[in-house]
Amino acid sequence: MEDVTSGRDGAQLFAGVELGGTKCICTLAAGPDDIRGQRTIATTVPWETLPAIKAVLDGWAAGPGFCGLGVAAFGPLQLDPGAGDYGRVGATNKADWEGADLLGPLRAAYDVPIGFDTDVNGAALAEIRWGSGHGLGDFAYVTVGTGVGVGLIVHGRPTRGFSHSEIGHIRVPRLPGDDAPSVCRFHDDCVEGLASGTAVKARVGARHLSDVAADDPVWDPVVNSLSVMIHALAVTTGPIRVAMGGGVIAGQPHLLPRINAGVEASLAGYMRLPGDGPYVVAPALGTLAGPLGAVALAMDAAQLR
Repeated sequence: MEDVTSGRDGAQLFAGVELGGTKCICTLAAGPDDIRGQRTIATTVPWETLPAIKAVLDGWAAGPGFCGLGVAAFGPLQLDPGAGDYGRVGATNKADWEGADLLGPLRAAYDVPIGFDTDVNGAALAEIRWGSGHGLGDFAYVTVGTGVGVGLIVHGRPTRGFSHSEIGHIRVPRLPGDDAPSVCRFHDDCVEGLASGTAVKARVGARHLSDVAADDPVWDPVVNSLSVMIHALAVTTGPIRVAMGGGVIAGQPHLLPRINAGVEASLAGYMRLPGDGPYVVAPALGTLAGPLGAVALAMDAAQLR
């Protein structure tokens, strides 16, 4: 784990914890142009990863300090403050993390406002604050990595009901002849099970994803599943723009144009998508969308207090 320090003195600092499926990034920042520290921790098991996160935060609390903390984590999460299991991980594909208490120890340790949401909701809020969703009240951020997650913002706020959105688990029709096993332990035909980085790795075997050619047929079910998912978003909540990132998309730049074409073909002229450019775009914050999402949650929590 290495520190990366930069920034200007006198700025109000916020700490963010982005807990992803394979790694956790802790960030101390005043904004995207003033990042004071960043540490990367492997996401292994809760009893290893969570103490490592707290050690980083303890160091920052004892040093420069921070006036707000944001936690943006993979889900599903219990986000209802009135629930007995508030702050815990739900029935995730990462079985060791089911029931893990992400929020309780941090609330006991630090007397600062704490924002808590999914990693993709955090990234969506960061893109609205500083990036490709700037000025939009209806926006979606999609990450295609270890899993498939969607941060969905409607009228300026992350969607809520009995849970946060889990659009990566909508069930989609398979392409004819696609009989590859789903990697989701809950669904045989959801987007995450068929189109996540984990799913693609299962499809290609020993090959590294960066070695898979753009015209390899392994990408066809990925494009199909993601296009169907974006179709569903367009005809339900209707985000003005969708940003799509994550390791799979960043490593395969041919996918975004194919997904946009797939969405247009799927809608078949029934709806006219907004804007003059592509509907699905790369996140303007790039790989910082997730880490800055946790910082954005910290800022929002401090503003609410």
